[in-house]
Amino acid sequence: MEKIVKEHKAVVAIGSNSGNRKENIRTALKSFASFCHIDKYSKAYKTKPYGNKNQPDFINMAVLIETSLSPTELLDKLLEIETHLGRERTIHWGERTIDLDIIFYDNLVIQTENLTIPHPDMQNRDFVLKPLMDICPDWEHPVLKKKARKLT
Repeated sequence: MEKIVKEHKAVVAIGSNSGNRKENIRTALKSFASFCHIDKYSKAYKTKPYGNKNQPDFINMAVLIETSLSPTELLDKLLEIETHLGRERTIHWGERTIDLDIIFYDNLVIQTENLTIPHPDMQNRDFVLKPLMDICPDWEHPVLKKKARKLT
């Protein structure tokens, strides 16, 4: 008997502002193949840093994925990729080789010590909203009850 696998839709935001930013993003995206299918890619955007502004500009984008992983399993995979690419968490809002964040996962609302979905404060961050608009402008924020295009 074949196992039935439920595919979930999620958006992962990707950012890099340290080292070879484009190559960091390419390497991260190649790693996704082991645990998901990428349905759509946003454009890449050059953005100013958020929070700590004394650092290089970011390249940000987002991908719409399908995965059979749970939200926690997906987070674990993303953290593995960040570690593999040399991400160090030493300064809050500091430089990073790669930053991978789950923006949404289906229409779930999750609040745990390690994971908040939808991503907190996403509605105030252009570096999240612009890529999100490229790939799913009709997604509705399950807490704010607004479509992505109305969040900008």
